[in-house]
Formats: sequence, C-alpha cells, structure tokens
Amino acid sequence: MRPITKETKTAIRSIGFYFILALILIWTIFPFLYMVISSFKTNVDLFNMDKLFVFKPTLKNYIDVFTLYNFARPLENTVIVTCVSTVLCLLLGVPAAYSIARFKQRFFSTVILAVRIIPGIAFLVPWYVIFTKLGMNGSYVSLILCHMLIGLPMIVWVMIPYFEKLPRDLEESAMVDGCTRLDAFLKIMLPLSVPGLITATLLTFIGSWNNFIFGLILGTSKTQPLPVAVFSFISYTEVNWGGMMAASVVITLPIIVICMLLQKYIISGLTAGAVKG
Repeated sequence: MRPITKETKTAIRSIGFYFILALILIWTIFPFLYMVISSFKTNVDLFNMDKLFVFKPTLKNYIDVFTLYNFARPLENTVIVTCVSTVLCLLLGVPAAYSIARFKQRFFSTVILAVRIIPGIAFLVPWYVIFTKLGMNGSYVSLILCHMLIGLPMIVWVMIPYFEKLPRDLEESAMVDGCTRLDAFLKIMLPLSVPGLITATLLTFIGSWNNFIFGLILGTSKTQPLPVAVFSFISYTEVNWGGMMAASVVITLPIIVICMLLQKYIISGLTAGAVKG
C-alpha cells in the first residue's frame, strides 16, 4: 500500500474545506433565497412543494405591500429614526471613543461596556415610564433616544481600538505646527479612521433598522417602524405569507446591498487593533 503523498493530503484538505464552506453557504443563503422566491408566489403556491422552484411569478405581493398595507409610512418612519439616531450616535460616540483611547479613561470605558452588555430590553420599562410621564410616548424622539442607547456603545467600542492603533506622532506633529487638538482630531485622525467610521456607522445603522422591541412598545401607528409593520400581515383568520415574504425582502434588501458595497471597509474596521506591535 502506497503512503499518502503531501499533494494528496493537500488536495483532501482543500476538498474538505470547500465542502464545509459549501454547507455553510447553503445553510446561510438558502433562507434568504427561499424568502425572495416566496415573495413572488401566491399563498397557494407557497404550500405546494411541487412548485418550490417552478411556478408562475407574480408581483401582487409587492403591490399589496405598498398599497393595501401602506408600507410606505413604516418605511419612512424607519428611515427617519435610523438615520437620525445613527448620526447622533456618531456625533457623540466618535469623540468619546477618541478621548477614551488617547487619555486612557478606563472608568468611562467600563461604564459604556456595562451598558453595551446589558440587553436593551432591560431598559424598556424605565424608558416607557419616563416617556409616558413626559408625554413623549409614541414620538420620534422616544424611539431615537432608545435606539441611541444601543448604537452609542457600539460606536464607542468599535472606534476605541481604531484610535489606539493610530500613532500619536501624527496629531502631535500637527499640534506643533499650530493645530489645536480639535483641529488635529478633525483634520488628521478622522480622515485616517474612515474604515472604522464606516464599520461603526453600518453596524449601528443595521441595529437600528432591524430593532423590533422598542418600536413595538414605544411606537404608535404614526411612528410604527418596518419590523413592527410586518405584524399587519397576520390576522385572526389568515396569515398572508406571500405579502410577509415581500415585506421581509423590502426590509432586508437595502442592508444587504449596503453591506456588499462596503464589505472591504467593514473587514478592515473590525480587524483594527486586533494585532499590535
């Protein structure tokens, strides 16, 4: 019996690697693919396994989403809350991360980490009581503040290692040449930290876009976000599965497109500070 050569072992490892990779891709991609395919089916075809992939497509589900179920309003609400909360988180979180990284403010970083660890639902009852007392329950302000509670710690903890990786010599040289620390931060540090900023922005945006529980409890019919609006496809008598699939595509497709366009920045931003030396 001939011994297994090095080339054979390498080939076996490669085959095993790609086989496992294919299983992972099928496991992760198939649910989204099934959702997209089902969004073009009628409810009858959805439960007919003979028409799993071969069927007569229809756009009725997408038409119903924006006409019968008025999905445009929840889409507008989600865009407003997500964009405003993300921008405010960036305005507050990026300077905070820079301050913690440069001045070694461990106490503040520990506090922010504690807020990051605690599940957002733990703050729901206090937020509900406070906003009810202030007459703000169901407003955009209440939803934005709740989303900031989740997004702000995320931005801080993504940006801290990125600022720690950037050399101090750059901003010190700028300050020697006459820049203030604020000028050095705005003109030197921020441009160099663009990958980290994109990563932090995208993660915060996704978290806010997909947030369900705050919109369910604190939102109203006027401020209802997209994830909560999916409930409208469920009634006492039936579940409009086709419409629900179409609505799910409307919710997830923008995030997937953004992630695909910015994936290289996401990877570089998430790996910042992982290796130091």
